[in-house]
Amino acid sequence: MQPKPMLTLSQVLAKLAAKDVTREFCMNEAGEMKLMDNGETYQPQDLKILRSYRFEADSSPEDNAVLYVAQATDGNIGIIIDSYGAQSNYEGADFDNFIREIPVEEDERYNFDN
Repeated sequence: MQPKPMLTLSQVLAKLAAKDVTREFCMNEAGEMKLMDNGETYQPQDLKILRSYRFEADSSPEDNAVLYVAQATDGNIGIIIDSYGAQSNYEGADFDNFIREIPVEEDERYNFDN
């Protein structure tokens, strides 16, 4: 049996949108994750990572990215996207340290490998 081809970032985003995951968290200047549509801010202990996806481009290392599905303690669910390598969306170690502090609780609802 041949392995299934990897999904692209846009395919995963479409599958998440079908599950009503369309909101985005972004790190603000204060080092907090901000839910972009309502302005709520979160610390690592306020979030959990439900799933992560890594995308690596064969042709261009600048197209490498990681997408996290995250849920806040108040029930808000959204995505966190970061290009990684030389083209990271965030400068310095603040973002990486923040992500490492978020607990991971894998949720099979977001497993698109099946």
